[in-house]
Amino acid sequence: MPRRAAIISLMLMLLPLMATAGNGIPKRAVVIDGLDLDSMRVRLDETDMQPLEGIWYYPNEEMTLGIERYRGEHNIGYRIILLDSPDINDVPGTVIGYIASSAVDNKYQLWLYSQRDKVTLIKPLQCVATLNGKATTLTFDPPRWKFKVRVNIVRFLPTLFSGMSIIPEKTGERLPVGFRKIYPEGGDGNPFNRIRYL
Repeated sequence: MPRRAAIISLMLMLLPLMATAGNGIPKRAVVIDGLDLDSMRVRLDETDMQPLEGIWYYPNEEMTLGIERYRGEHNIGYRIILLDSPDINDVPGTVIGYIASSAVDNKYQLWLYSQRDKVTLIKPLQCVATLNGKATTLTFDPPRWKFKVRVNIVRFLPTLFSGMSIIPEKTGERLPVGFRKIYPEGGDGNPFNRIRYL
């Protein structure tokens, strides 16, 4: 019995590390001072926006977010910034996540901070995000973990095959949640990736 408890404890401690290890994402969120909805719109208007960039609404949490290009480590190309939220504990300008490209054009790696400490957000968790063809929705399936328990009742060669083992598995995709683009609406009448003269 102590061996089983030790295995379970070890697996529970390793789960957060397996979800976040080696991705180059800062362990703690940063805050960009003075960034709000209006200043984000100005920042975006001064660039040749890519399809993923813009101001997005997250209906599940009633948050308004900005996605902009970001030069980070590895393949990290975008950051997600909180612009407005009904929760007074959420500070506008907080970077709540990061996005990286993948081998598939409309699929991205998405990291969102999953916990709050006294000062900021912590523990980024990874999932897969999908951008629709019109670049108006970004949906994702939050990571979910399950455990598979294998019991060997016969216990042939007990020194090689333990009586019980616990194996963590990431579950498959479920109905996704996501963001809806609110600016620019439909590309604001301009194709993406084309310079807009102001």
